[in-house]
Order: sequence, then C-alpha cells, then structure tokens
Amino acid sequence: MKDNSPTVRALRVPSGRLVRAGRVGGLAGGLLGDIALRGAAELTRGRRPRLQDLLLTPTSMRRIADELAHMRGAAMKLGQLLSMDTGEVFPRELADIFARLRSNAHFMPPSQLKSVLNANWPPGWHKAFRHFDTRPIAAASIGQVHRVQTRDGRDLAIKVQYPGVAESIDSDVANLGMLARATGLLPKSFDLETYLDEAKRQLHEETDYRREARALVQFGELLADSDEFVVPELARDWSSDAILAMDYIDSVPIEDLEEASQDIRNDIAGKLVMLTLRELFAFKVMQTDPNFANYRYQPDSKKIVLLDFGASTEIDDHIVEGYRNLLVAGLENDSQNLQSAADSLGFFSPNLAVRHRERLMEMIDLVMQTLRESDVFDCADQSLARRLQQDGIALAEDGFEPPAVPMDVLLVQRKLGGVFSLASRLGARLPVRKMLENVL
Repeated sequence: MKDNSPTVRALRVPSGRLVRAGRVGGLAGGLLGDIALRGAAELTRGRRPRLQDLLLTPTSMRRIADELAHMRGAAMKLGQLLSMDTGEVFPRELADIFARLRSNAHFMPPSQLKSVLNANWPPGWHKAFRHFDTRPIAAASIGQVHRVQTRDGRDLAIKVQYPGVAESIDSDVANLGMLARATGLLPKSFDLETYLDEAKRQLHEETDYRREARALVQFGELLADSDEFVVPELARDWSSDAILAMDYIDSVPIEDLEEASQDIRNDIAGKLVMLTLRELFAFKVMQTDPNFANYRYQPDSKKIVLLDFGASTEIDDHIVEGYRNLLVAGLENDSQNLQSAADSLGFFSPNLAVRHRERLMEMIDLVMQTLRESDVFDCADQSLARRLQQDGIALAEDGFEPPAVPMDVLLVQRKLGGVFSLASRLGARLPVRKMLENVL
C-alpha cells in the first residue's frame, strides 16, 4: 500500500480557535467538493456510487492525514483514540490513517518555538544554556521534545507544548465531530460521542504538564529500586505549565532491537509485559499509551527507559478485579466465572443476541486456551490473531454491533494490545502463562 502518512517538516501550528475551526471547515468543504465531483463523474458513467467509495480514495486519505498532522492537538488525539478500537468498524484505509497518526507530527519552526519559550521562561533564559538544538528529537500530538545542555552541565530533554492546543480542545473536538458526521467518515451506528468526550478528557489531562510531572515523579518512585527500568528525573526549575523538563537519558529506539539475539528480545518483551501487569494489579496506575517511541533501551545496562506519562491514569478497583477474575477463570478453564468476569468488564451489552455472546465467549476462551496450553508463547506467531480476525469479520457480517465498553477498559486493552504488538515485532517467545500465574 502506498504510504499515506504526511511528510514531517517544520510547519507553524495554527494556534487560534477561529483559525483552527477554519482549517477543519476547509477540510470538510474540500472533501465534500471532491465527493460531489467524483459522484457526478460516476453518475455520467451510469453507475450509482456509494459515499464510502467516493470518500476513501488515496487523495482524500492523504488530505485528511496531512491536515490532522498539521493541526496536531485534538485532531491527532482523536485519530489515536479511534485507532484503539477499530476492529471491523472502520474501513481499512481509514484505520490505516488513524494508525499512522499515532506518531507522525510536524514540528514548530524555530520562531514559533522561541515564542513559546519566551512566554514560559524568564528573560535572558538562553544565557543559561550551553547548547539548545532547535530541531526536535521527537514530535507528537501535544508537543515536541528538544535536547539541551545547561551551562552547569545538565543534559536535559525539554518537552514543549504546541501553542493554542490546550485552549482549543473543546472547539477542536466539536469541529472534528461535525466533520466526521458531515462527510460520513464513520458508520451511523458508531458511538462517536463516547470518543469525543474521552478525547476532551484525555487532552485536558495531557496538556496539563504539571499533572504529567507528578506522574513522572510517581513512576520514578514506584520503580526507584528497579534493575530493569529507568525513569528520567524531573527538572523542576525548567518546567512550567507548557514545558516539561527532565534528564536526557542516552538510549536507542526499542525497534532497533529487532535484530538482537533471541535472549535480548525475550528479556525486553518480558520486562514490558511484567511491568504492564504490575501497573494493572499492583500499582493500579497505568501509562496507557503503548506507542513504541515511549520505550527506549540502554544496551550497556540492559535497562528500558520509560518516557511520556501524559496518558497515565488510575485504574479503578472494579476494573482491576474484573481483569484478575477474567485471567484466573481463563487459566483454570472455569467457563462460568470467565463469562461473569467478561460481563463485569462490559464486554457484552445487555441486549446482545445469544449467538453473538456465544461467539464472543468462544473467542475469549480461544485466547485463554492458547495461554493455558503454551509453556512458551511465540509472540511472532500470527495464527491466533488471524483466527480472531476471521471470527470478528464473521460477527460483523452477522450484524454484531460492538458494545459501548467502558473507556477505562478500552485504555487497558490498548495498553495490553500495544505491549503484545511490540513483543510480536521483536519476535519474542515468552512463558506468558507462568508470568500470569506469578502475578495473580
């Protein structure tokens, strides 16, 4: 498939509400205009076009990706949230765009960056730095990260929030909701409001850099004695409402380990799976964004560096116990308690057809059976994933509509799925059953 992700470059962030609303309106108008032209062309050929076919063209997909990446903030965050639970709800082309938006963002030009720094730091701040690289080492939906060195010798990573993102959250999300409805991007039966509300909530939390600073310190304390993980130390003197400063830790991207030895890949994936289980069952606090860029590796110490705690959230006891009961019942092959636990987590809607409930339980039990019967689980083996995908397609074709699963459950599912996706990419082989038994 042709790469529809936007080309990353220095591009000024539109920061005013009216300007941002105008960009969404312009995108909607352009898409609707394209749809009308293509529809008319199809009618002249004697064919009755479908709206989805008119919209989901390579040109339209590039236009959507380009504009969302340009706006950043709510535009990208909503795409990231929707990519959590695509299943069979979205067309493949749209799901691909959302997935690509997880980590692709343009970055601010130096002049705009300087304006943000001037607004947050005292006059003459530049005199305190020996080196400040204006080209970011990372850029995402909320902000971009720069490596700097202070004159007193500290090597820091400075996360700078894009201007206007925090102030435009509610209007951005509302405008994007109107865009989705006006263009027919999503099925009419899709519960978009749940995602819009969650996008607002998450964005308000993630743009609160004081909150993220507290989460950074919290995870640093939780893992202070760890021989497996490194959490950067907060640099309070250079942190503010829109800037988060921390130690820069030299490391390599986790994806670079794809060609490492099997033992190293097993070790990395195993540590991340166990950390996720500890977050859920011991800490009851989880960093719910499993973007691969949030994990890096130190080859010398063999430690994993943990980054970006903006999506950290406390996990309710009810959800913790629901997952505990689900896994215990699954490992013990207790079908009655397995179904009760799935019910408690909201996997089934009250009006779910009996045949759909039975099919879903078969899918859940298939996963548990695989874990029960595997001393070592080969994460690179896609046979289970393919089987689940086939069953999901069959459900969708039979009229199944996904239930409104609680958002906290979706966030946990996103983290679990993301970590196992990374383990699959690394080709890890893990004793998952034993790991679960040790935790439970």
